[in-house]
This record gives sequence, structure tokens and C-alpha cells, in this order.
Amino acid sequence: MNTDTLKTTKKSLFIQLAALSLISVLIFLFLVLWLCYPRLISLNLTVVADLLLGIAAVSAAVSCLFIANMLFNLADITVFSFLDKYIFQFINALFPLIVFWGKIFGISRREIERSFIALNNYILTHRKIKVKAGELLVISPHCLQLASCPHKITHNINNCKRCNRCTIGPLITMSERLGFHFRVATGGTLARKIAKELRPKMVLAIACERDLTSGIQDVYPLPAAGVLNIRPNGPCYNTTVDLDLVEQTIKQFIK
Repeated sequence: MNTDTLKTTKKSLFIQLAALSLISVLIFLFLVLWLCYPRLISLNLTVVADLLLGIAAVSAAVSCLFIANMLFNLADITVFSFLDKYIFQFINALFPLIVFWGKIFGISRREIERSFIALNNYILTHRKIKVKAGELLVISPHCLQLASCPHKITHNINNCKRCNRCTIGPLITMSERLGFHFRVATGGTLARKIAKELRPKMVLAIACERDLTSGIQDVYPLPAAGVLNIRPNGPCYNTTVDLDLVEQTIKQFIK
């Protein structure tokens, strides 16, 4: 896989599908209100009917602000910055519907996930998040290690002999040079456990589209950036990663 995938991915794709998903939800809500409002009036529940109408109107306005804020982030314009810390809650709530509309238009889930990761990284950069190197946790999947390697490093990365036949050794060396925490995880459960133990202020994950997307959502509100791994032998087997891209991404977020 091309290491520049996220750079060339259209971040706007996710926003377009999010906007479509939002519009469909709002249409459904107002349709329900349109059907229920006369009935509530006939039952002398005018206050309840007006309250529901007001809630729907406010929800529509706030949701439109979230979409506008994402668009402004893409244009590097700060307008509704107070919404930034809630933006991932909004995205997570809409994500299943976004995937649904993607299927309708023949857009693969992987393409949607790439767009989401690219947008997520851009938003974190736009928010100018900076942490000390010791407050950053970098997590990689165990498939970065050669399957034939006898030195298992899942529970202890110091077991690595740094033969440089895979990227685990260089990543350990990079962590020592820059000062960030580096761990290897076999899956999302272990990754969350590691994050809970180390309590970093930011996470950088190396993984495939699916694991990055779920990981970013799982650790929220902890900010998490993502770097796609390279899969010359298919998924989850002897994968690798662009070390220069990893270091470049790390340096964007450390003080």
C-alpha cells in the first residue's frame, strides 16, 4: 500500500457522507414530528408538541454547526472552535449511518475509513495539539514483527534483538531517541489496557484502516492520530510501516 494514501485521500468524502447522514436523520425526525404534531394538539398537549419541535430545531442547528466546523477545519479557518472537543462524539454517533450511505453509493468501508483517519489527523493538527514526548504513546500491531521471529515482543519490547529485519527495532530506537512510549499490541483490548496503564495525553496508532478507525473511536476523548501500515503480504502478516512518515507525524504533535 502506498504510504501516501492518507495524504491523497479525500478528507471531504467523510464530511459529505456525514452531511448526507445528518440530513437523512433530520428528515426522519421532522417527518415523525409532522405526523405526531396534529395528534398532540388534538390531545391538548400543545406545550409538549412545541417543546419537541423546539428540540428538533435546536438539534438541526447544532448538527449543521458541526458539519460547518469540519468544513472550516479543512479550510484552516477557526470559527466554531468551541465545538472541536465534541466533534468526535458527533462523528461516532453518525458513523454506522455513514457506512450505510457509503454502501448505497458503492463506496467501500475501507475508503470511508481512510477518509475518516485522514480527517481525524487533520483535525488534531488544526487543533494544534502538542504534548511532551513522554506523554505520547505509540502503539503498533504485532504483525509488524516477522512471523518467523522467535523473540516475541508483545509483552516486552526489550526482547527485540534489533536485527532490523522488521520495523520493530527501528521503532524502539526511535522511541529512545525522541522519548515517547512505544508498545506492541495484539488487538484493541490489549491496546486499551496499555493506554489505561500508561495514561498518555495522546496516542499514535499504527494499524490497518479498520483497527485505526475503531481505535480512534474507542480511546476518545483521548486524542489519537493514525498511520496506516503497509501490507505487502496481505493483512495481519509481516506488515511494515513507513518509518519516515511515523517520525514526521510524531514530530507534528510533540513539543
